Amino acid sequence: MDRDEVWQAIDRERSGLADLLDDLSEQEWETPSLCEGWRVRDVAAHLTLAHIRPLTAVVELLRARGDLNRMIRDTAIRQAALPVRQYGVLLREMVGSRKKVPGISDLEPLIDVLVHGQDIAIPLGRERPMPARPAEAAATRVWTMRGPFHAQRKLDGLELVATDCSWSVGRGSRVEGPIAAILLLLTERRAALPQLAGPGLADLRSRLSGATRG
Repeated sequence: MDRDEVWQAIDRERSGLADLLDDLSEQEWETPSLCEGWRVRDVAAHLTLAHIRPLTAVVELLRARGDLNRMIRDTAIRQAALPVRQYGVLLREMVGSRKKVPGISDLEPLIDVLVHGQDIAIPLGRERPMPARPAEAAATRVWTMRGPFHAQRKLDGLELVATDCSWSVGRGSRVEGPIAAILLLLTERRAALPQLAGPGLADLRSRLSGATRG
């Protein structure tokens, strides 16, 4: 995907997720998401912070004593105090803009909206199909980047193969499934496991102990 295609995919995902958020009940907003310790409300709040200003980001990082994960969590929790009906509005306001947090590629916002969209939809039993080409681009980026997931190191000795498109990485015992499930796997979501198969699955299960990253 070229840059224009990436941002078009981001716009579609943000718009579609805004529609989903508009339809949530009060109970659904309080449902635990796939991110350990985060409600659906907190994940939605986090996604609306993708246009945080550079100076604000620096201030928030200092406030979190230099801990990036703490900063992400703290800002999401504070943003979650907004009325829930504002989250869809804020996401739609981002459509058409290519603003992003300093120091990241164009693919990180795509990863964020694809994965966090599932963090919200899966626990609610809501259908939210993930488009294959954007998922491929996001999965390749997660596989090749170092942090925060360190996928190559953590999944060393496994070959990951998508069954719904031409995509594979790694060497070793085969694990296969839809590209959407593989993207969730690469970003440490155990919810991907029921959609995966292959001789490497038992080994994979043992590696995915612990909390899901936010």
